[in-house]
Amino acid sequence: MSEHVTRIDDLPIRDELRGKSPYGAPQLDVPVRLNTNENPYPLPEPLVARIAERVTEAARELNRYPDRDAVELRTELARYLTRTGGHQVTKDQVWAANGSNEVLQQLLQTFGGPGRTAIGFEPSYSMHALIARGTGTGWISGPRNDDFTIDVAAAERAIAEHRPHVVFITTPNNPTGNAVPAEAVLALYEAAQAARPSLVVVDEAYVEFSHGDSLLPLLDGRPHLVISRTMSKAFGAAGLRLGYLAADPAVVDAVQLVRLPYHLSSVTQATALAALEHTDTLLGYVDQLKRERDRLVAELRAIGYDVTESDANFVQFGRFEDAHAIWRKILDRGVLVRDNGVPGWLRVSAGTPAENDAFLDAVRDLKKELSA
Repeated sequence: MSEHVTRIDDLPIRDELRGKSPYGAPQLDVPVRLNTNENPYPLPEPLVARIAERVTEAARELNRYPDRDAVELRTELARYLTRTGGHQVTKDQVWAANGSNEVLQQLLQTFGGPGRTAIGFEPSYSMHALIARGTGTGWISGPRNDDFTIDVAAAERAIAEHRPHVVFITTPNNPTGNAVPAEAVLALYEAAQAARPSLVVVDEAYVEFSHGDSLLPLLDGRPHLVISRTMSKAFGAAGLRLGYLAADPAVVDAVQLVRLPYHLSSVTQATALAALEHTDTLLGYVDQLKRERDRLVAELRAIGYDVTESDANFVQFGRFEDAHAIWRKILDRGVLVRDNGVPGWLRVSAGTPAENDAFLDAVRDLKKELSA
């Protein structure tokens, strides 16, 4: 038997994938894990029971394919958006997939691809660039200011110069937490239309935690604008893997050209529908997390750390000469936060009050150690 160990680079993979690493965050066995922006509150028991009922109903027909177009689910998602987003949305404007990452992948399969490019303003959600690479779409890293806001004038120049086919705007931004004002989004949308025109994707994965409003009302009269959402964060359903978009019905029709047949299982659709029945309860947990997020910001600043303004369920804090070394020191105190690779900064997810207390105790102790 041969002792040769095959490596990825021994395989005939695409050149642009060589030397790359998959997306992921370490899941370590520590008392407090605040590194993946999960909602820390388990689903309430009445919702768990309703999920069991809905899944039981779906299980009786698992010998049949699921609703390929997820009509009931899209109808309920449209109702949720209309109720909470300040804008009338119909099911024909909504599309759902396995997490917002599949939504983004379908958009890049449809509007990106070989010979086309996408731009994002970094640091931002790293999956935008990874999915672009996976779909053969060229990636352009656009500028941000030192305070992590988008430099609108520089971004407009970059769009005019590169004429990308897809523009990504993440608000609230991950990993920095700051929101993008509506007027900035409008300016970049106009620049993108003048350049090509391009599809503009506003990633609102954390919008329910924002101090401001959703940008859904901007959809009116803008057929190349897409709002991407997820049920992983505000709905506390990261394990469900359900993302969705709102856009002009023509965009919804377009992404169906590349979606896999029956891509959303009957069980996924049933679970998501149950969660949407309990929106009020779940958004109550969001209110708790927003208060805890604001407490983290205030107390981190009181301790003496720099903190980026946050509209999400996480906080970026620093600044450190060696962020990874500080990450390790916090981990040694039993708390796992995220080293996103933003030089000088770390990110902590808002947890339960007890988890946040443990984190704050750890960074207070660390501050004393570094000041000694």
